[in-house]
Amino acid sequence: MGYPTKVQLIKRKQSEQWYINFPAAVAQAMQFERGETVEWIIEDKANLVLHRLKVPLSAMKKNTWDDSANSIACSS
Repeated sequence: MGYPTKVQLIKRKQSEQWYINFPAAVAQAMQFERGETVEWIIEDKANLVLHRLKVPLSAMKKNTWDDSANSIACSS
């Protein structure tokens, strides 16, 4: 499911600031925290990827389990 969001622009005499707000449902599903640092990656002119630098533990549980299962399978 997508969440349509408008791009906002604030123009000042010396600068411009662009804003994209996350709907609350997206922020909550991603477990974002106030002040969290993320980085934007330009994939192409149609896709802007938000990369999270620190992923909350609950989002990593599946990956941690898969990695440990792979290491057990490889060492047998």
